[in-house]
Amino acid sequence: MLAQLPKLAVAQAPATSQDHWVATWATAEQLIPNPPAPAPPPQSIGARGFSRQTVRMIVRISIGGRRLRVKLASAFGSEPVKVAAAHVALRAKDSEIVAGSDRALTFSGKPDCTLGPGVVLVSDAVDLTAAPLADLAISLYFPGETGPPTTHGTGLHTTYISKEGDFTAQPAIADPATTTASYYWLAGVDVMAPAKAAAIVAYGDSITDGAVSTLNTDHSWPALLAARLTANKKTANLGVANMGIGGNRVLRDVTGASALARFDRDVLSQSGVKWVIWLEGINDIGHGAVAPAEAVSAEELIAAYKQILERAHTHGIRVIGCTLTPYEGAFYSRPEGEAVREAVNAWIRAGGGFDAVVDFDAATHDPANPKRFRPEFDPGDHLHPNNAGYEAMAKAVDLAVFSSHR
Repeated sequence: MLAQLPKLAVAQAPATSQDHWVATWATAEQLIPNPPAPAPPPQSIGARGFSRQTVRMIVRISIGGRRLRVKLASAFGSEPVKVAAAHVALRAKDSEIVAGSDRALTFSGKPDCTLGPGVVLVSDAVDLTAAPLADLAISLYFPGETGPPTTHGTGLHTTYISKEGDFTAQPAIADPATTTASYYWLAGVDVMAPAKAAAIVAYGDSITDGAVSTLNTDHSWPALLAARLTANKKTANLGVANMGIGGNRVLRDVTGASALARFDRDVLSQSGVKWVIWLEGINDIGHGAVAPAEAVSAEELIAAYKQILERAHTHGIRVIGCTLTPYEGAFYSRPEGEAVREAVNAWIRAGGGFDAVVDFDAATHDPANPKRFRPEFDPGDHLHPNNAGYEAMAKAVDLAVFSSHR
């Protein structure tokens, strides 16, 4: 049974030999395909990269703590990227930080770092008390041309990009050159947490990523699940890392590497991971129905699921299998694809070797037509849930599963 520590006790208790690093936030990195040709700022912002600019990104953590560290990565970079300054602070509102909370980050004792292609760098730990579900502002200053960034496109929080200059220590970026809703070279945040604390990785595609949920409201189902876990004393020490990627597939590289290919980087590398919630396959099914060369069978998807299970279990990580949500009416919906979805869901519901099962399909489909979302959950694309649909998904996760397996 997971014990709850009061917020202040978590923040102020001295470290013990059993405390360990646990992922409280993370995002899956991807490369923007075919970025436009270089152009001078501000047109060079975003897909083309940055030059002599500060990028301030907002993240909502799950579990809190009194010490934290930040992970930067260049998973898809082709050239070294210089970071001249990096800061973390508690976010007050918009780009404004809480007075007195700013901390300069160092990397192996140095205030700057260089992200080589494929490199992951972990900052030195900083003392900063952050409550569960707190917003952090992480600011990076790039002194030269970065080239196309390693990014996460569906950040769902406003990112503030400065005009020329180092604004990492400033109280706010009051007059940004522009804003986006993406993350750049930012891979994760860990907190020092008690021995019973652990991380859950939500692993999937755009439905896990939170596509079409409302910007700046933390309405992806993993974010809503994190809030439920925090409010339950038996699960309050479980963090959530959202490793969904829009358009991702299980078997093919499309937006980022396939789920099979990115498993080590996006799941096994997370600090303190003990659980994976696995929801992916609808893009393989959908695109395969409209592109015959990419067609997949239920047997092929199930075989891939078994690979994920085996690799996770090898590392002592439990896996929750989730049924695929309905998608009739979506642009790539076809009867032959629906047959594959139903076969995969039947296998998942039967257990399939999973340590637990969440029936997201049952939680979201229209009882009058189970091939479609409930009307009140459908934003109009018939593929992604809206805010209410994501709430239903988060509520479908039985928290007793976690409290009974620690």
